[in-house]
Amino acid sequence: MLIFLAKRLVSGLVLVALIPSLAFLLMRAGSANVARQILGQTASEEQVAEKAAELGLDRPLVEQYLSWANGALKGDLGTSWFTNEPVLQAMLTRVPATLSLVIVTTVIAAVLAVALGLAAAYYKGWLDRVLQVLSIVGFALPGFWLALMLVVWFAIDVPLFPATGYVPAAESLGGWARSITLPVTSLAVGAVTATAQQVRGAVRDILQQDWVRTLRARGISRGSLIFRHVLRSAGVAGLTVLGLQFIGLLGGAVLVERIFAIPGIGQVLVTSTAQGDLPLVLGVVLVTTVVVVIVNLLIDLGVGFFNPKARLS
Repeated sequence: MLIFLAKRLVSGLVLVALIPSLAFLLMRAGSANVARQILGQTASEEQVAEKAAELGLDRPLVEQYLSWANGALKGDLGTSWFTNEPVLQAMLTRVPATLSLVIVTTVIAAVLAVALGLAAAYYKGWLDRVLQVLSIVGFALPGFWLALMLVVWFAIDVPLFPATGYVPAAESLGGWARSITLPVTSLAVGAVTATAQQVRGAVRDILQQDWVRTLRARGISRGSLIFRHVLRSAGVAGLTVLGLQFIGLLGGAVLVERIFAIPGIGQVLVTSTAQGDLPLVLGVVLVTTVVVVIVNLLIDLGVGFFNPKARLS
């Protein structure tokens, strides 16, 4: 188990080092005159050159990268070129909002998907057909359209929830729950239907295995068969899909955050990328990569728990 964990940690650290490095190269290769953008078109060439030197843009590319990497290792992600806000502070104030949406959506998707997928696989019939229809609808339904419709239905026509804004849980737990209800619903529909379909397929395959028939023949109770044996065997497929859903939700949260005016990292990434704000972009990429690596590590540990053979891979 320790060797299995060590391999996953090493691969995760490689990704944490590689992805921000690629983002740095892409941003610097495709960036325009950032100093001119900061100062405006009325600034003189001398002022632009001074600003570029202040930002370190006149130094060799390798030196710029090593300077940023050295600071990142010490916990200093630099300062935004456009707002002068420390990048670490920007992440600390915005990451909780995004993680609130993604984590709550993932938990809801896990609970509902297991319940729907298990019921459809075990009882079949109309439940199975309903799940198939819901899966198609959930896959085809644009998330941004659903978000807009939820705002119209439950924030404007029937003002049950706020249309925009975010309330931190530390300020008001009830306000936090109300502020994320519509965004989470818009994200959860697709996640639930996609995950439920995978759980249903995995459970159906397991129910057809010979060892399941043997357990039934021995008179094992239905509850014990499903919850102690079938679900554990299907857990590998479920965890894998949930991990992919979590990563996909980080990207899908960008549009949802803009629609609901939630101050998360999605809005920061879009704005900073358009401006060419390199420190802020690298901060978002680094934090997102770390979150994804941690989630993948937890998923791998879960897979290793449900399937001991995976530890040998």
